[in-house]
Amino acid sequence: MKITKLLSFVVLAALAALPLGRATAAQNEVVIGVIYPLSGPVAQAGIDAVAALNTAVEIINNESNLNVPLAKGKGLPNLGGAKIRIVVADHQGKPDIGQGEAERMITQEGVHAMYGAYYSSVTAAGSQVAERNQIPWVNGESTSPKLTTRGFKWFFRTTPHDGEFTQLMFEFMNDFKKKLGKELKSVSIFHEDTLWGTDSGSVQNKMAKENGYKVLQKIAYRAKTTSLTPSVQILKAADADVFLPSSYTSDAMLFMRTAKELDFNPKLLVAQNAGYTDPTFVATLGNDAEGVITRSPFNTDLAKTIPLINEVNAAFKKHSDGRDLSDVPVRAFTGFMVLADAINRAGSTDPEKIRKALTETNMPSDQLIVPWKGIKFGPDGQNQLVRGILMQVQKGKYCTVYPFDLASCELVYPMPTWSEKAKM
Repeated sequence: MKITKLLSFVVLAALAALPLGRATAAQNEVVIGVIYPLSGPVAQAGIDAVAALNTAVEIINNESNLNVPLAKGKGLPNLGGAKIRIVVADHQGKPDIGQGEAERMITQEGVHAMYGAYYSSVTAAGSQVAERNQIPWVNGESTSPKLTTRGFKWFFRTTPHDGEFTQLMFEFMNDFKKKLGKELKSVSIFHEDTLWGTDSGSVQNKMAKENGYKVLQKIAYRAKTTSLTPSVQILKAADADVFLPSSYTSDAMLFMRTAKELDFNPKLLVAQNAGYTDPTFVATLGNDAEGVITRSPFNTDLAKTIPLINEVNAAFKKHSDGRDLSDVPVRAFTGFMVLADAINRAGSTDPEKIRKALTETNMPSDQLIVPWKGIKFGPDGQNQLVRGILMQVQKGKYCTVYPFDLASCELVYPMPTWSEKAKM
């Protein structure tokens, strides 16, 4: 009798020691930890990403006719209809906060997987916690190439990284010369100094030399700086044929304002995404954004060939105060659906089974709202079936201009000068 009571006490004590989320969630729900920047200079990107995840959760937990994984039926069928619940935290764009939130979610919330976190530096810090605790981490939008060269077993990325995107840029520049018969011989590289910007600048510098372009300037500036005047003066004096910036939102807008003030007129500005695709960039700058080209994995005008975009967009607008899909929420939605699909195929919330299911992912292109060939992870956790586009701001909207066979608009070259924009 005493032994039975002692065993009962030990079992109850063990259950009490478990993280509350993991103990209660295993029976009827799957809990996924989500971290994004929900405050600070890129808050809109994080807010839109969370809206995209809420859209995905609604589609998965409630029956839908969309041609995306898990839309048919309610919940995760291989887990008895279990529903997905997300636990969201704001990392404020700070790696230490992201790392702390990942630790809290894994050890206290008992999440079964982690998702996020837009900033490459935060993703790097947070995913180290997940790796140590052997919890799957899926990322949809961080693009530092180094994230998938760390030898991690528990980290998976669906988006193209900056090496792949930069390759696209130079393919465009080479095809541009053939198509338009224009000479492009030099580039200037301009990037912020966090992990993402530094990696982007290094890759661009390497590829520029490999493709025979002279690098006139390579300038690293302090992220979230309040002045870019000296840098823009140097860039104006260099007057490269192509200007390649890598900046988050506030820095991208500060650069454009400083360029206008100093009358710096790049002929081709080809940006590395981030701030140049934030919806607030065009909304805030208006005509001053005209002519900017940025790489992206997505644009709404691709709906002409991918009808699923409009269908998912209609669902997204219910969670985004009427805003349309854009680059970051599209990639967030895509990666999250891959994670949910893997959990369902695993038929379990056991981390190792989820990790194994992720390694076996082979999602076809017709279930995606991005123009990729599909999603299939290599041994490093990087999606091997990615593809990107370039889009240009024309008449206040982003318009796909490359690859030329997907283009919705003719490229405007050279980029309108500030005096020309003033007359628009």
